[in-house]
Amino acid sequence: MTSFFSPSSLTRRSGICAFGLALSLLAGTSAWAQEAAIRKNLSERLPTLPKIEEVSKTPMNGLFEVRVTGNDIFYTDADGSYLIQGSLIDTKAKKNLTEERVEKLNAVAFDALPLKDAFTVVHGNGKRKMAVFEDPNCGFCKRFERDLQKVNDVTIHVFLLPILSPDSVEKSKAVWCAKDKRKAWADMMLQGKNVPAGSCDTAALTRNIEFAQKNRISGTPTIIFVDGTRVPGAISTQQVEKYLAEAKVL
Repeated sequence: MTSFFSPSSLTRRSGICAFGLALSLLAGTSAWAQEAAIRKNLSERLPTLPKIEEVSKTPMNGLFEVRVTGNDIFYTDADGSYLIQGSLIDTKAKKNLTEERVEKLNAVAFDALPLKDAFTVVHGNGKRKMAVFEDPNCGFCKRFERDLQKVNDVTIHVFLLPILSPDSVEKSKAVWCAKDKRKAWADMMLQGKNVPAGSCDTAALTRNIEFAQKNRISGTPTIIFVDGTRVPGAISTQQVEKYLAEAKVL
C-alpha cells in the first residue's frame, strides 16, 4: 500500500506551503509599501497636516484610514494622492463607521479616572455609575444637572472643570472648599445661589484641567460611562438611561 506521506506527496505539500508563505509575505510587503507611500506623500504634500499616528485599511476597497495626532480621522487612496475629511457610512448596516471609530479612540477607562479629584452624588441605591466634567458657568451643564435629577439608582462623580472664565475658577473653588460639596453644587447649579468662598487645597482643580487636556476633553459637560464611552454635551434623561443600560465594564 502506498504511504500517504510519499516523497512526491511531501514535495507537493512543501511546494504548496512555500507558495502560501510567499503569498503571505508578498501581501505583507505590499501593505507595508502602501502605508509607507501614504505616510511619505501626505507628509511631503501637506506639511501642515498633524503627525500621522496610524494608517489602516477600511472596509471600503482602496480606501485607507489616516489617524493623526489628536485622533482626527482622514481617508485617502493607496498612495496618498487624495485626502478626504468626513464620515464613512456603512449603508448596509446603517452605521457611521467614522463616528464609531472616534468614540473608540476617545474612550476613557473609567478606572483611570482620578476620583480623588471629584466629589460624589448618589441617587437611590447608586448601583450604576458615571462621571461628568462640568464648569459652574456652563449653561448646558445646568440644564444637564436638572435632567440628572430624574435619573435614579446612580452614582455620579462630578469633576469640576473651570475652563470658561476666571469666574469659573472662583466658583469651582467655592464648591470644592464647601463643607458639603454636593449641596453647594446643587445650590449653585439648580437654585442659582451664590456659594460663599472658602479656603482649602484646590490643587484638584488644576489636576482636572491637566487630565482634561491630556484626554482631549475640551468642552462641558463631558460624560464618561463605565465602559469608557465618552459623550460630549448635555443629553436628555432618556439618553442617559440608554447609555447606563448599555454600559458594560470593558
